[in-house]
Amino acid sequence: MTYQLYIGDRTFSSWSLRGWLMLKNFGLPFQTNMVGLYAGTMKEDLAHLAPAQTVPVLQTFDGQVLTDSLAIAETLVETHPAIGFYPPDPPARALARSIVAEMHSGFFALRDACPMMIRFRWKGFAPTQAVLNDLARIEQLWGLARARHGGDGPWLFGAYSLADVFYAPVAMRITAYDLPVSAASRAYVAAHLAEPAFLTWRKAALEEAHNPWPYPLDLPQIPWPGDTH
Repeated sequence: MTYQLYIGDRTFSSWSLRGWLMLKNFGLPFQTNMVGLYAGTMKEDLAHLAPAQTVPVLQTFDGQVLTDSLAIAETLVETHPAIGFYPPDPPARALARSIVAEMHSGFFALRDACPMMIRFRWKGFAPTQAVLNDLARIEQLWGLARARHGGDGPWLFGAYSLADVFYAPVAMRITAYDLPVSAASRAYVAAHLAEPAFLTWRKAALEEAHNPWPYPLDLPQIPWPGDTH
């Protein structure tokens, strides 16, 4: 039995990345289906999956349709209780669920000013105070998770969890716009950039073509970390 996952353009679709990582990194069988998010065909591509209107969308083994990344995550937790989507320790689990929900429902200044983009980096981007405020809150949450439950692992709760899935696109935004964060946060971002599933995702993203570019900025472009051009 195989899940059917519907995603948008890998270069830009932060929520699609979350949906894909929560299946890929926890070893669930799935097939990826591309939706024309920026090609303008998303409505037609999702027409058979009502009430879906956005990506990601997950169709389960028995045909149920989940149209939101948090709904997908919580359904996977229920369906596969033996998989460690969240930390097993109750206080850690409560904090992980809380910061996942806060990511899902907040940080709109960061999202609006810094759309996810994983092709290259912008040089000289100047974040607004509202973006800096979002970053400060994110770093507070990351620091709290690491201090209480991080142990020796590179992830927020030591082992990889849904908390890392949901904050992966934040790591990409920090990278693409060279946003000011602490050394500890940069180490966490680096773990995301080197994570094998993300490298697979980005390799596919580099094969995409976008003309016109959805989110242009009048700034110089510099290579993504690890790229040579």
